[in-house]
Amino acid sequence: QVQLIESGGGLVQAGGSLRLSCAASGRTFSSYTMGWFRQAPGKEREFVAGISWNAARTYYLDSVKGRFTISRDNAKNTVDLQMNNLKPEDTAVYYCAAKLSGYYNSAAGYDNWGQGTQVTVSS
Repeated sequence: QVQLIESGGGLVQAGGSLRLSCAASGRTFSSYTMGWFRQAPGKEREFVAGISWNAARTYYLDSVKGRFTISRDNAKNTVDLQMNNLKPEDTAVYYCAAKLSGYYNSAAGYDNWGQGTQVTVSS
């Protein structure tokens, strides 16, 4: 098990940027595939981005490609999501998640979750 704590959410105008950060506890962070999900009110949870254990491979939801960047620092036990050119439709609670097995580009198998951080983009 790994404990995850997100930070960095907030209110931003359309076109602006935010950087979400997820801090993980435990000495085996580098073994985990990490991901970011989001859930807007009344909508299903979306798999936004994923990154392999060694950061060699990344996945992005089509609607965020070219705007969002996922990265990780295994020495610091952190995974970040840089979000640029934000749009009102990006408004959601964003969750950091971790899994020990499974592909970086799959939403399946995540069994460790943070508490979520709210991102609100005004038009």
